[in-house]
Amino acid sequence: MSKKKSGNTVAEVTALVQPIIEELGLTLWDVRYVKEGASWYLRIFIDKDSGVTIEDCEAVTRAVDEPLDILDPIDGSYCLEVSSPGIERELILDSHFDKFLGAPVMVRMIRPLESGERDLKGTLTAHSKENVELTLESGEEAVIKKKDTVYIKLDDFNI
Repeated sequence: MSKKKSGNTVAEVTALVQPIIEELGLTLWDVRYVKEGASWYLRIFIDKDSGVTIEDCEAVTRAVDEPLDILDPIDGSYCLEVSSPGIERELILDSHFDKFLGAPVMVRMIRPLESGERDLKGTLTAHSKENVELTLESGEEAVIKKKDTVYIKLDDFNI
């Protein structure tokens, strides 16, 4: 008899792996469960101030593999991937925006603005649940609704 899945795979996996990752001296950046082609992927993104190494990824993979098998939050097979969020990491959670206040960011809009631009670059100056505030490269101030963006990423090449 199979147990009923709650349907919130990301929340279940996050709750399970966060303490394990913190015990290893790392930070959980994000968890994503996505389908690409015919395959499902559980992606766990980890971070640390000195940079994530392949050894960190291997340690997390080994540490979470068995607990994930026991919790069994996913029907069917999937590929587990553990990696760094990268230098152009996507800012999603409030903690991400808090950590990178004052940093250069890239924003891609879902639809072009009145100016015709879809891609913006600037410095993250503030954020709320709904909006981000930027000082654009032109010096203009902009308030952008998060729901109107494809992504907001750290523009690490300009740090």
